[in-house]
Amino acid sequence: MASFPLVTTTACDGNRSCIADVALLAGKIPLFPVDRHCNLAELAAARSACPHRIGWAAIFLKAYGKVVRQTPALRSWFLPGFRPRLATTEQNVATLAINRLEEGVERLCWARLDRPDERPLADLQQFIDDCGQKPLAEMFKRQLELEMLPGWLRRTVLRWNLRSASAKRAARLGTFSLSTLAGLGATNRFHPTLCTSSLTYGPLEPDGRCRVTLIADHRVVDGALVARSLIRLEELLRQELVSELRQLAAPAADGLPSAAA
Repeated sequence: MASFPLVTTTACDGNRSCIADVALLAGKIPLFPVDRHCNLAELAAARSACPHRIGWAAIFLKAYGKVVRQTPALRSWFLPGFRPRLATTEQNVATLAINRLEEGVERLCWARLDRPDERPLADLQQFIDDCGQKPLAEMFKRQLELEMLPGWLRRTVLRWNLRSASAKRAARLGTFSLSTLAGLGATNRFHPTLCTSSLTYGPLEPDGRCRVTLIADHRVVDGALVARSLIRLEELLRQELVSELRQLAAPAADGLPSAAA
């Protein structure tokens, strides 16, 4: 008699179920990716020369936050119905995907940060570090509350926020998101998001080039605008962000004490 391998099943925890619900809703959004290979050799050199530890996520978070601030369409979202509309907010809230290992179990968390474009790089890096180290209940209180809800109610809440014209929508879902696996030497070129746009980038190549991908909701924006946004992003990375990193390095170059000392 043929034998079959044993199959075991385990219940999904709240985090896994919440991720599944977000992916389910995102699957109904007509998302499309646009790539651009950016020359970031000068930026990489400025980052290496900086005495402060500034990760690439903080750099991209600030630069793309500036793009979103300058582009109203990227602060808009689609409102379905008998007469579809577009809503636009003045808020600029980043949603950052954070992977954490808690008691041997991996968790995906979503951190929200208001006005990332206006914050110093050191503050952005501190926020990212806090998201990875501080207690979940302190950094992700709202997500933990959402994970505790029954599945049908959680999906109702997410769906309501997704289709809401409320001023609180940006604070609950974010205006844009950022998710990357570059630190693991990989690229998540396409991933689910509930935001109008989501940024990701791959590892830096030896020649200083980096493939940057912007995922966008086709109901709100078209490919040409997304491509121009990537051009503007590269400009900001190569100009303003290089300048800020060099300013951070200036005290050390002058022989003055730095914040890292």
